[in-house]
Amino acid sequence: MEVFIHPSSYVDEGVEIGSGTKIWHFSHILKGSKIGENCIIGQNVMIGPDVSIGNRCKVQNNVSIYKGVELEDDVFCGPSCVFTNVVNPRAFIERKQEFKKTSVKKGATIGANATIVCGTTIGKYALIGAGAVITKDVPDYGLVYGNPGRLMGYVCKCGTVLVNKGVVKGKVLEDNKLSCEYCESIYFYNKKDFYPIDEKI
Repeated sequence: MEVFIHPSSYVDEGVEIGSGTKIWHFSHILKGSKIGENCIIGQNVMIGPDVSIGNRCKVQNNVSIYKGVELEDDVFCGPSCVFTNVVNPRAFIERKQEFKKTSVKKGATIGANATIVCGTTIGKYALIGAGAVITKDVPDYGLVYGNPGRLMGYVCKCGTVLVNKGVVKGKVLEDNKLSCEYCESIYFYNKKDFYPIDEKI
């Protein structure tokens, strides 16, 4: 499969783009960046320099992904979500040597207009609610929303909410197990732990 780059977008030299990836209107991919296969990069997106994006990621309109941010495979970035890379920026002080790494793990979703403060890790298959402000690490499968973002529960790999504010939304099975009614994946859950036992997708 070929790469599609809309004529209004700019791709600098030294950029690697995987097959099947589409880059839409008015976007700019800066030097040294790597974008995997079958990604969709929306309108007015800026990536780089030196950013790594995995396979099958979807970056919606008006997102900037700066140096220091890394997306693993299957990450969804909602419209106008925000990444940062310096904790205490000043216009009159250059802090390029102080960039903090931000890692978004496989399958995670970041909702529209959420802000991800640099130096954090968003766990695999986590779900960040629209408008949330993330100031600390999010666990795998974590459901986080609010300002500041708080861990409110857990979601299935498919994105279905299984626990929210301590209320179990999934189907309760024996031995602290929950089943997702959407995809039938099974998880272990108690007040301290949440992890998959049998993922169907």
